[in-house]
Amino acid sequence: MIFEFDQYLGFLAFLSILTLGFWLMIFLITFVVPYWIGGSLIERLKEIREERKAKS
Repeated sequence: MIFEFDQYLGFLAFLSILTLGFWLMIFLITFVVPYWIGGSLIERLKEIREERKAKS
């Protein structure tokens, strides 16, 4: 079984997209999501502290 040139290009495009998607998911899971969760927790703690100061 020998690929023709357009099939070969399609296969390379498929592999490229698959690899890019894989690394994008790894990046999102390891960096973006923890940063997002951590930042929202810090902001929530600041809001709670400000509410306590306003009450007292």
